[in-house]
Amino acid sequence: MSNFRFIRQQWPELFDTCQRAESYALSDPDSAAFHARVAVEKVVEYLFVDVFGLPEGYRSDLSARMNDPAFKNRTNAINNQLNLLRRRGNDAAHGNRRLSRQEGVATLRDLFDVIIWTVKHQSTFPEAAPLGTAFDVSIAQKRAPLGPAELAKLAKRFTEQQEASRREIAERDEKLSALEEELKELRKQIAAAKAADAAADTHDYRENETRAALIDEQLRDAGWALDEPQDREYPVDGLPITPGTNATGTGRVDYVLWGADGLPLGIVEAKRSSLDPSAGERQATLYANSLDAKFGQRPVIFLSNGDRHLLIEDPDTPAREVAGFFTRGELETMIRRRTLRSPLSGAPVDPAIAGRPYQQRAIAKVGAHFDQKQRRALLVMATGTGKTRTTIALVKQLMEQGWAKRVLFLADRAALVKQAHRAFSSLLPDVASVNLTVDKETEARVYLSTYPTMLNLVDAARNTTGRRFGPGFFDLVVIDEAHRSVYQKYGALFDWFDGLLLGLTATPVDDIARSTFRLFNIEDGVPTDLYTLDEAIAEGYLVGPENHVYDLGFHRKGIRYDDLPEDEKEKWEEIDWERVDGEEHPETEMPTEVEAPRVFRSLFNADTADKVLAELMQHGFTVSGGDRIGKTIVFAMNQRHAQFLKERFDAQYPHLGGDFAQVITSHSAYAQTLIDSFSQPEKAPHIAISVDMLDTGIDVPEVLNLVLFKQVFSKTKFWQMIGRGTRLSPGIFSDGDKTAFRVFDVCGNVEYFSQDPADRTVSVQVPLSQRLFTVRARLVAGIDATAGDDTVRADAVDWLSGFVAGVPADSFLARPHRRLLDAYSSPEGWDAPLTALTADDISSALGALPSSAATDDEQAKRFDLVVLQRELAQLENDDALAARTRTVMQSVAAQLLEKQTIPQVAAAAELLQEVAGDDWWEDITLPMLERARRGMRSLVQFLDRKKRSIIITDFEDDLGESRSVDLPLATAGVDQKRFREKVTAYIREHRDHVAIQRLRRNMPLTETDLEELERILVEQGEGTPEALAAVSGERGLGIFVRSLVGLDRAAAEAAFAEKIAPGGLNATQLEFLTMVIDELTRRGEMTPDRLFQSPYEDKSTTRIDYVFPREQDADAVITVLHDIERAANPSGTADERSLA
Repeated sequence: MSNFRFIRQQWPELFDTCQRAESYALSDPDSAAFHARVAVEKVVEYLFVDVFGLPEGYRSDLSARMNDPAFKNRTNAINNQLNLLRRRGNDAAHGNRRLSRQEGVATLRDLFDVIIWTVKHQSTFPEAAPLGTAFDVSIAQKRAPLGPAELAKLAKRFTEQQEASRREIAERDEKLSALEEELKELRKQIAAAKAADAAADTHDYRENETRAALIDEQLRDAGWALDEPQDREYPVDGLPITPGTNATGTGRVDYVLWGADGLPLGIVEAKRSSLDPSAGERQATLYANSLDAKFGQRPVIFLSNGDRHLLIEDPDTPAREVAGFFTRGELETMIRRRTLRSPLSGAPVDPAIAGRPYQQRAIAKVGAHFDQKQRRALLVMATGTGKTRTTIALVKQLMEQGWAKRVLFLADRAALVKQAHRAFSSLLPDVASVNLTVDKETEARVYLSTYPTMLNLVDAARNTTGRRFGPGFFDLVVIDEAHRSVYQKYGALFDWFDGLLLGLTATPVDDIARSTFRLFNIEDGVPTDLYTLDEAIAEGYLVGPENHVYDLGFHRKGIRYDDLPEDEKEKWEEIDWERVDGEEHPETEMPTEVEAPRVFRSLFNADTADKVLAELMQHGFTVSGGDRIGKTIVFAMNQRHAQFLKERFDAQYPHLGGDFAQVITSHSAYAQTLIDSFSQPEKAPHIAISVDMLDTGIDVPEVLNLVLFKQVFSKTKFWQMIGRGTRLSPGIFSDGDKTAFRVFDVCGNVEYFSQDPADRTVSVQVPLSQRLFTVRARLVAGIDATAGDDTVRADAVDWLSGFVAGVPADSFLARPHRRLLDAYSSPEGWDAPLTALTADDISSALGALPSSAATDDEQAKRFDLVVLQRELAQLENDDALAARTRTVMQSVAAQLLEKQTIPQVAAAAELLQEVAGDDWWEDITLPMLERARRGMRSLVQFLDRKKRSIIITDFEDDLGESRSVDLPLATAGVDQKRFREKVTAYIREHRDHVAIQRLRRNMPLTETDLEELERILVEQGEGTPEALAAVSGERGLGIFVRSLVGLDRAAAEAAFAEKIAPGGLNATQLEFLTMVIDELTRRGEMTPDRLFQSPYEDKSTTRIDYVFPREQDADAVITVLHDIERAANPSGTADERSLA
């Protein structure tokens, strides 16, 4: 028995691989992922080669094929699943990480979807696809586990299969012509099967339940009244006549959405909730054809089952998932664009807005990407290179070419929104723009907002026709600083809005949980366009850092009592060590040392701060003729550290006044006002002490100094901090412009990142309510699995169902989960036994949603979490978790017993004494724990809130000597190997390019030829001149290109004939020159050194000094090699040497 039994007869090999993956879904998720990846390779090869007949790109591996634009357009519905299956398979095969049971099941569900889609849409037996069927986990539960030895064999087999696959691809390429007729026949059979299958679907009209409950409501939300007879069940004719199925060639359209002119704008083909909406695609296409023939206007197609919606703009556009229906105005605009929208490639770009070459290139790349019907693009541009200006120029181009009517610009902080709004207003004064954080009512063409503001407005903002910001409202959504807050719940915005998506960032992070590249549906490491920091510095658009690194003694090795002088030992002994890190320790003896990691965390040393600030004031860049330190950002560890640094600065430099250095953090009153003042060159503050608030996005070109007074382990965060100083500032000095900025690093960051370490995985904070939901759902599953206490289960179910019932049904966040919300909004919905996997699925879908039930006091909820985790630990026999949570509960009870002057606490004294003691914990039961939770949760509000105690000391620290350390300036997250492969593929496919032809024919290149060639290769390879230089090597671009395309044989022969008359050569000499010419023809280049290597040195009769005994003849051979190299290298770096 297998979920994949429907392919067993037609595709037995694929079935075998799929059922193997299925058998290990629960017992060994890594093996399941491995087999699933093998199955995906088979599916992708079948689709790419056999069905679609696509030409191979720059590489024929699985990643390149799946991310090929033509392939992605044809497999839009399953492309995300394919990429996830590939990544999980790679992780499992290479041991990158262990997959969880939940991931194992998710892998099989994704594979199940992929196989169903392939059978339904790209096979000769589409009728076999079990549409609407869910993957049955119970089948997987009956399978046997896989041992470690077999897993090792699988990893080896994976590697072997990869190599075998590459060999098969190479052999297949050679035999393609022989297979072409066979493939044509296969494609013909698939087309016939699809046509026959479509006819069988035309009479599926049983849609009343779906329509009444879900689709009508969502159409009204988009402003469709549905109050006219022609709005529903509209009759059409001219359909294919199918005996026994549709003998009359007529039908009825579920919904027609009419324009004010009486023409059809859209149709909705409704399916039951249990069916995939794509099941109605062929039927809807026939209806659209009929309406087009009748009215002369083809409507947009919506396919819906009430929970999921697909949209088809026109016959040449693949179906894509959308979050809901569009308004009349939005559909009218979409239809007008069919004739009014112009291609972006070659469209003019306003040079007054974005006139720099790399900005023009970036816009051209995005335009070409959108022209290819790709809907998401990512620009990776170094901080300070004008991402916002580039975006504004692109927005203007999109509006002028008919692509965009309304644009949404999203940033993660109000300060960045305000900054971008100023730029739009200044550079596009004729296009109305509005900052939604301060004005939520004004209508405009460009809307700028933070993520939370937009999230709230999607649900709250409505007008007379329905929801104001519906799925089709924006034509383009721009994400500024796309590496930051676009993850977790804010990602729902990008699923809600159907517009084109453009991401802007300087440092993409590529990890499995938060992949910037995956968010934009592009290949890892290959952004739409790239402009790196080192490239910008080399071209004079940014300035680089001068790094001053210090080895602080205390930060490096901590503080030891024995190392202190006598007077400082006395200070040490006077410290109140009984309160450290927010806890009282009356029994604690005086420590003998403070370890290095605790310095700056629990101990601030005045001498350390004073010396660092003095170093800044003495050696930082200054302005006003050297009288004032230039604008400076000090990155502090936390709020209290920032405040401490300001206090030390004011104490050391009182003559500068209290506003010279200011703390600017999210806790600062009037933080935006302080930022505005800091942005003005002559206005205080001149030193901004910040914690996380100024590390990204703030544009202050006058910043001349950065002080890194905190440890950073995120590569993204570090480069964003460095980017605060890179902007140009002409005329900032009385005698010149800004050419560099200074970094004062006292925490080892520069040296750490100079080694280019792998970026540390960034954990995503799970909201407290979601954690409570998850632990309660798992508690229910645990009770069901162990026949536990029904009363405790009922309490958990009451809370869970209340939470689900409190989710606002009309929230756009809730829409994708409507079926689950209906199922679990009452206690009865939880009656069926719950498995751990089902509990996790429900929690991940519903736990993060907003709910009116999640309004308890935070301290009470945190105590709930501790007790519930203790209950779960008891069910799962997790002794470690049980011990930790018991300790917390006993500590809380003991602290409350000291608060018996409070009547509520005194009333619960007996319970608190029991929990605080040890006897109560013997033979503890779930009902006992629940009684304690209910009895204590309302009392935790009376506990003293702990404040971490910071010890202030003034011991003499050792600053160390300043050292200069260089940083690698390449942009993180960009795959240079992929760049090389793309450049190589382009060169080999465009041998007819003028410069490439000159190289092949040994005709001298000019500098102009090379510059043009470099420009084209950088654009086509999606890289930078620096990346191209690294790929080309020390010998230059011309030699690199010729090494790929070879040297024309006739040109090589002519070069030698010019120097050495062949008529005077003997047989040995002719054979020697033939060897040399063969190598030149094959490799395109050859240095004289090769004449003294194998095969020329293998025998004495092939040595050049034997073959050409006269020195002038041997020198002639070497001269020809130099001439050939010089023709490809106009800079004249060929190594001129002779045998002399």
